[in-house]
Amino acid sequence: MKKYIDTGKKDTRSGFGAGLLEAGRADERVLAMTADLKGSLKMDAFAAEFPERFIQCGIAEANMVGAAAGLAIAGKIPFIGSFAEFVTGRVYDQIRQEVSYGKTNVKIASSHAGITLGEDGATHQTMEDLALMRALPEMVVINPCDYNQTKNATIAAAKYFGPVYLRFGRPSVPNFTPENEEFEIGKVYVMNEGKDVTVLAAGHLVWEAIQAADSLEAEGISVEVLNVATIKPLDEKAVIASAKKTGAVVVAEEHNMAGGLGEAVAGVLAANVPTPVEFINGGDLFGQTGTPSALMEHYGLDAAHIAGAVKKVLSRK
Repeated sequence: MKKYIDTGKKDTRSGFGAGLLEAGRADERVLAMTADLKGSLKMDAFAAEFPERFIQCGIAEANMVGAAAGLAIAGKIPFIGSFAEFVTGRVYDQIRQEVSYGKTNVKIASSHAGITLGEDGATHQTMEDLALMRALPEMVVINPCDYNQTKNATIAAAKYFGPVYLRFGRPSVPNFTPENEEFEIGKVYVMNEGKDVTVLAAGHLVWEAIQAADSLEAEGISVEVLNVATIKPLDEKAVIASAKKTGAVVVAEEHNMAGGLGEAVAGVLAANVPTPVEFINGGDLFGQTGTPSALMEHYGLDAAHIAGAVKKVLSRK
């Protein structure tokens, strides 16, 4: 088993800020736009170094999307940033019509995603965003797992031509992936090789999957852990190969049961290699107020519940 070490907890939104700055230094076409959330999106360093390329749009998300689409048509590479709830649900029509349908080169920087927004409560949390973005033709959907991967995914998004939805969060979480590992859009990353069961995870659940695999190894259960950082396009070959190898699958995500990674994986397996599957997700529920760690435990989005799902799916092989 590969051993990943937490090198120090960092918030993934800061990984986005660092990646945005590096992307801006590499390409003068990169712009940063936000709906009155420069600090929350960690755009401060970019705005300080490139004030002429930073646009404060105010609390007018729909206008921000339209302006970004126009700038993209003019040859710029705009990153538009807000809370995940506001930059998906509030402006879904604008994203559909002006970004996805037009295939404009807009990057949607979605912070404070999932249940780990915590104390701000259900109105500001979103557990539906991946479903919304996955449903849009031409939209790439990326959910990196830690600071390093978020930074590298941001740099990769700037180089990719076309709409990208980049999802990250507020809380400090373990930082464990290689610092300078080039991010490949559409690639599944094998975190651990195993033979008994496959756990596919995205975002904050990747570290929890690794911890679950460590505990299960002590019980003689060999777990293959796949980091599905790109949810769309899904690396179907990697999913199929691992399912054929292990014959049992668990999918873990900080998202509702409908429309996210779980359904994407289930569709691939049903069409290619029917396999027993268990799902770790937020169910058919809204969020609620609480600390990120308490909410993750309450909704069953942690290593203990992943380990339980592994044992359950193994009983179905």
